[in-house]
Amino acid sequence: MPLNRQPHIPEPDAFYEELINAQRDLTDEQAEMFLAKLVLILANHVGDRAVLSEAITLARANTLATTAA
Repeated sequence: MPLNRQPHIPEPDAFYEELINAQRDLTDEQAEMFLAKLVLILANHVGDRAVLSEAITLARANTLATTAA
């Protein structure tokens, strides 16, 4: 299964709002922990190591590109 890089989330604005609201009233440390736990839960759901490795590579490259600008 290749990494799906096309928009695939129904109602993306509602999802984003839910994600932001889930972090509301958390400390920075709690918000970071929440996101780390969410990543691990979703990674377990995906389960495909090749897809997860591709996603890690993509996220790292994107992060480095945006912080270098």
